[in-house]
Amino acid sequence: MSTDALSPVSSPESSAELPAVLDLGYSFCPNDTFIFHALHAGLVQGPLPVREVLEDVQTLNEWALSGRLPMTKISYRAYFEVMDRYVALRAGGALGRGVGPLVVTRGDVQDLNGRTVASPGALTTAELLLRLVFPEVNVVRMRYDEVMPAVQSGECAGQPIDAGLIIHESRFTFHEYGLTRLLDLGAWWEQDTGLPLPLGAILVRRDLPLEMQRGLNAAVRASLEYAYAHPDAARAYIREHALEMSDEVMQAHIDLYVNPFSLDVGDEGERAVRELHRRAVEVGATRPSDLPLFVTL
Repeated sequence: MSTDALSPVSSPESSAELPAVLDLGYSFCPNDTFIFHALHAGLVQGPLPVREVLEDVQTLNEWALSGRLPMTKISYRAYFEVMDRYVALRAGGALGRGVGPLVVTRGDVQDLNGRTVASPGALTTAELLLRLVFPEVNVVRMRYDEVMPAVQSGECAGQPIDAGLIIHESRFTFHEYGLTRLLDLGAWWEQDTGLPLPLGAILVRRDLPLEMQRGLNAAVRASLEYAYAHPDAARAYIREHALEMSDEVMQAHIDLYVNPFSLDVGDEGERAVRELHRRAVEVGATRPSDLPLFVTL
């Protein structure tokens, strides 16, 4: 989608001039299109009309570094880099159990330290988890849907690939590439912390008025509640953006990544995000911060 007309972002220290339409960035993935369809289509009301900006999550992560969108989906790992500019909504995010990224190989590989892994992006929660488990891993970064073909072929741009870090719907289809699961990073996280895994958040600019932030949180929650109450309403919209995904994989994706934490992160979800941030700081991946992680309701 062309970005020429996207709303400019003022600095967090300034008072934001409210646009007539709010640009909302989210991914093509079924969990995002399921959650945001009603808001995008005007079936529920928010404080401002929204305009969809569909992109892959790594692109949205990178855009957030420069504050390109006033409201955006982002990896929690990337959120830690932009906390001075953005705050997370309590609704619309992706946290849970059994939702973690997988490490897959095409052979008998056990220890990835010193080996090369195809990664979906430096700012993904998946790569942070990989580095927590294998601190000496080498990574080659590419778009998430290019990871499995790279592992299958064993190389990318002439560079050997020993394993791949897969996210989104890839966890349902890696067997089709003849790949084997080496490690479920979400299961590792749950066993090590006892907490759900934070994957993605919906952010709004901190310089938006607090009532606007609260209104946007309520609108996202209402959009998801509408999707639950009218499960067929978003089907064509989800299908339009699900690329070559089968209906079964599309529904499995929604069932896995949309859960009660998507309605509200809750106390347990907050603890999980704080622990992920603490560990990222501990390994030098990001900076400490005392700012509130979530919009105050």
